[in-house]
Amino acid sequence: MARRTRGKGSWLTVLLVVAALAVWILEQRGGGGGKPPPPSSSRQSNSKSEENEKSSGKPARAGVYEVHRGCALVEHRNNDGDSFRVRLPDGRSAEFRLYFVDTPESAFKTYRGGENNHARIRQQAADLGGISPEQAVETGKLAKNLTLGLLNQAPFTLHTVWDSPYQDERYHAFIEVTHSGKPRWLHELLVERGLARILTKPADLPDGTPAASHRQHLRKLESAAKHAGAGAWGY
Repeated sequence: MARRTRGKGSWLTVLLVVAALAVWILEQRGGGGGKPPPPSSSRQSNSKSEENEKSSGKPARAGVYEVHRGCALVEHRNNDGDSFRVRLPDGRSAEFRLYFVDTPESAFKTYRGGENNHARIRQQAADLGGISPEQAVETGKLAKNLTLGLLNQAPFTLHTVWDSPYQDERYHAFIEVTHSGKPRWLHELLVERGLARILTKPADLPDGTPAASHRQHLRKLESAAKHAGAGAWGY
């Protein structure tokens, strides 16, 4: 009887060791939660909020969004009016794209293999009041200057859920900048200035505003921009 008891105890010990090993392996693999792999890193941080975020190991949250305060623009050849590379406070860097808006291309381009962006520019021109492709590109340059100027001016806040619909490591985000001393959504400023068409993926705002309601708000900003002849609406 004693020998059988010791046998059962040995098997129990083996099972506990195997279970502990399985847990350790899952932890090393990140638990398989489906979150995208962390973008490339280059460790830098300046403000107190950035240090707090880094030391805690977790960004703040607003609803479903991760909130990264104290972000900085990373110089990159692909930076444009609605997409750009960002360094997060924890040192990671990734390319982000604005929800709701599409700014015109800032240059005519021909890619390897003979493809180009000319058809896209013509569509952007049509959606912005039927301006010429050349005028659309000029509008794209203005949008790029506004966006990169604001992002270079001071640290900004980024809200993301790390969604990449095309699996191209370009993630959607809401960007909060300081403009005229007040916090503003970057995509709103672009519409307000007549520098973007209301297109691409919508989403509920981090403050809980439904996407449909916000789209109506953007349409009102667009209507005001048309009336004022702002940006593309002034040609």
